[in-house]
Amino acid sequence: MSGVVSSIITNSAAMVGVETLNSINTALNSVQNQISTGYSVSSAVDNGAAFAVAQSVRTNMAGLTAANQQLGDTQGLLATTNTALTNISNLMQSMDATLVNLSSSTISASQKTQYVAQFSSQLQNLQYYIKGASYNGKALIGGGTGTTLHSSSSAWTHTGLTVASDASGGQIQIASQTMTTVYLALSKIGTSLGTASAGSPTITNWMTATGTFSTQVSNVGSYLNTYGNLTNQVDAQITYNQNKMDALSNGLGALVDANMAAESAKLQSLQIQQQLATSALSIANQQPSILTKLI
Repeated sequence: MSGVVSSIITNSAAMVGVETLNSINTALNSVQNQISTGYSVSSAVDNGAAFAVAQSVRTNMAGLTAANQQLGDTQGLLATTNTALTNISNLMQSMDATLVNLSSSTISASQKTQYVAQFSSQLQNLQYYIKGASYNGKALIGGGTGTTLHSSSSAWTHTGLTVASDASGGQIQIASQTMTTVYLALSKIGTSLGTASAGSPTITNWMTATGTFSTQVSNVGSYLNTYGNLTNQVDAQITYNQNKMDALSNGLGALVDANMAAESAKLQSLQIQQQLATSALSIANQQPSILTKLI
């Protein structure tokens, strides 16, 4: 009769039970792996195509993360440079006021001496601002290497940078600007102020639109514009990279993340099935012993 065990050698019911239990255990292991790792695709074994795509996305995200780290470092250098240039620009406003006072023929010799000393002090501060415009051992403004400047035996260096901007070989060029021209021009003015030739007409000429002092004010303004724009470019690139990483992360999650709610429910179901399959197998294994009682 169908369903009756008639052999102690071949137990078809137990074979079916073993196959069923193995199938349940395989599914249970898969669900447990998804719950423990949080991924529905944690290796190429789970889904080769999906895992390959996921690895490519992760590589791209790693590149973007590294690019943002480099850009963040560049932000610090640009911020330091902008601070130095802003202080220099503000200082040049004070220097301009000093020159205006010196251009007046009504000041006394004693007053002139005081204003000349004031300009010399301002020039010294200018050096401090330039020499202090470094970040992590790098500087974008300064004098050419080996150049000896007025009242300073130190060489001011300036080095341009090439910064990785994304994970696809993109780069942002950060040009350097030498402050040697600016400083030496102002230094010559400071030296001339102590001579008889630096009369009112000469000083006034320095401050005309094309004069020596006005030209250097314009140069500093140009540098401020350059590094202000570069700061905005770097900030925008960092934001773009972060937004792109967020989008890639969302896509990656949809591709490989496990549905924890669904997998948890499936886990409970499989555990119950495993218990039932184990019980059924146990019953099937007992059936051959029933035949021995007939002997």
